[in-house]
Amino acid sequence: MCNQTVCLVQAALEREGITTVSISLLREVVSALRPPRALWVPFPMGYPMGKPNDAALQHRVLAAALTLLSRNDVPVLADFPADSC
Repeated sequence: MCNQTVCLVQAALEREGITTVSISLLREVVSALRPPRALWVPFPMGYPMGKPNDAALQHRVLAAALTLLSRNDVPVLADFPADSC
């Protein structure tokens, strides 16, 4: 599914009152598409949750994304701290 389609789905869900958040590997794309809530992660393509088999890192990524669900000042693009990797 392309990023533009994901943003359209997020917008449709938000209109129905369902809060959404996305995790993005491409800052330029998410900046252009402006989904309601997005977390940019500094990982290689194909690894949005970080290094495989690193459960602690993956939990930190997921926790950072979930904290965005409480944000109402949309659109918001947050950076996952590179020093957390």
